[in-house]
Amino acid sequence: MAKRVLIADDEPNIVTSLEFLMSKSGYDVKVARNGEEALAMIESFRPDLVLLDVMMPRHSGYEVCQTLRSRADLRHIKIVMLSAKGREAEVDKGLALGADAYVTKPFSNRELIARVGSLLGEGGTPDAA
Repeated sequence: MAKRVLIADDEPNIVTSLEFLMSKSGYDVKVARNGEEALAMIESFRPDLVLLDVMMPRHSGYEVCQTLRSRADLRHIKIVMLSAKGREAEVDKGLALGADAYVTKPFSNRELIARVGSLLGEGGTPDAA
């Protein structure tokens, strides 16, 4: 059975690109366009991994990450934060809240796929991205 990936991002071009990339890589993909929708979709879809944009309306990626990590039934979900904000403080905040990885935009598709695969136990390069 294909691993499930939720893309939570409000930028249409990035969503389209990520959706194509993840589907092409064999993942079962769903999309949420804001933090509130992401939390609802996590409840129903139960993804194995969330590609989570930091800056979204109706709950930031940081808030969504914090919610996932505060719930025992959702804590196992892998979180890859995506952001144009790559300063050390933002990266540290995302990782401190429990993200498994923090990837800055623009990113290499190949490296992102390797990171996702690694987090989902499917090989890949752990230090990619």
